[in-house]
Amino acid sequence: MAAESGEKWVLAVTAQTPTNIAVIKYWGKRDEDLILPINDSISVTLDPGHLCTTTSVAVSPAFTHDRIWLNGKEVSLSGGRYQNCLRELRSRATDYEDEKKGIKITKKDWEKLRVHIVSYNNFPTAAGLASSAAGLACLVFSLAKLMNVKEDHSKLSAIARQGSGSACRSLYGGFVKWIMGKEENGSDSIAVQLADEKHWDDLVIIIAVVSSRQKETSSTSGMRDTVETSALIKHRAKEVVPKRIVEMEEAIAKRDFPAFSRLACADSNQFHAVCLDTLPPIFYMNDTSHRIISCVEKWNRHEGSPQVAYTFDAGPNAVLISQNRKAATLLLQRLLFHFPPQSDADLDSYVIGDKTILKDAGIQGIKDIEALTPPPEIKENASSQRFRGDVSYFICTRPGRGPIMLTDESKSLINPETGLPK
Repeated sequence: MAAESGEKWVLAVTAQTPTNIAVIKYWGKRDEDLILPINDSISVTLDPGHLCTTTSVAVSPAFTHDRIWLNGKEVSLSGGRYQNCLRELRSRATDYEDEKKGIKITKKDWEKLRVHIVSYNNFPTAAGLASSAAGLACLVFSLAKLMNVKEDHSKLSAIARQGSGSACRSLYGGFVKWIMGKEENGSDSIAVQLADEKHWDDLVIIIAVVSSRQKETSSTSGMRDTVETSALIKHRAKEVVPKRIVEMEEAIAKRDFPAFSRLACADSNQFHAVCLDTLPPIFYMNDTSHRIISCVEKWNRHEGSPQVAYTFDAGPNAVLISQNRKAATLLLQRLLFHFPPQSDADLDSYVIGDKTILKDAGIQGIKDIEALTPPPEIKENASSQRFRGDVSYFICTRPGRGPIMLTDESKSLINPETGLPK
């Protein structure tokens, strides 16, 4: 058997997985260990071309213990969440054979073989952009491919959930529902796809990265405190969210943007209200976050119908979902008017992702931002409405596909000779 033959082969696979943004939020667990939520949630998967995790996983009889490197640094794999995922995947691994390379691995071998994991996010890890969702989903997806796990995506989503709750939703593209489930063992707490990314491809998403610093209160401890101390959370989970889930599913099915916008904004606001109702109160948003909400609300009211929906996860960054490309262009002009970059900034690194929206907005350089006229909904002193440097950068993106394998070996993050990061 190759796994015990002393051969020094390295078997590796690489995958890319998107992040997602919840439009009906998950906040609070009924089981901390299995990560079982107190309510359903719905998310939009973001285009992995702009926001994703790339993970390479490798196995070799030469590896002495499981190891993981995140964004260039080795971190501990001893945490329960990683261990849960590894245990679940090893128990589902099946026989693997590559005759060309002379590698044969039996189901029993997988229990003994150690893995190396190298993962890279193309966005700030703790900025509140659901990096753990993309990271754990990519870990589970890539290891499942490596270990020849035959489970479908819904079963894999239940494994990813045990690593990071929202990770279960990153196993699908488009619009995804995480069903809270009722079983004590969590077997029915899975993600399902409501519609793929092509279903509503008019939508354009602009993310204002307000701060890429680590947040003061982690989502894990924040949720725990909320469930223990907030009176509002019980009402939210039992009365409010179930109705919103039904309405949001309908809005997505019908591509009804006014309903989608109303629900997404209301649910984001209520999630942050529940955080404020926690003891001690949790402040994920900051003054810049509030100014962005004010900017969107004023414009939507001025237009007489919603042009843009906003939603904020456990962090200050705004995820702004425009009903179409025209609205996204007008939104970007407004955002750049209110939040111009520092004067020495480079436009190329201030607006990233899909730069064609910048072109549509008629902005080719920093001078064009300085020359922007105040939007018509601003009645008061326009110069006092500019907050230079308050946004780090903007990401222009759209709804995107689910995880994929990267078959080009040059994309691998692992050296095929050593099994260590390249």
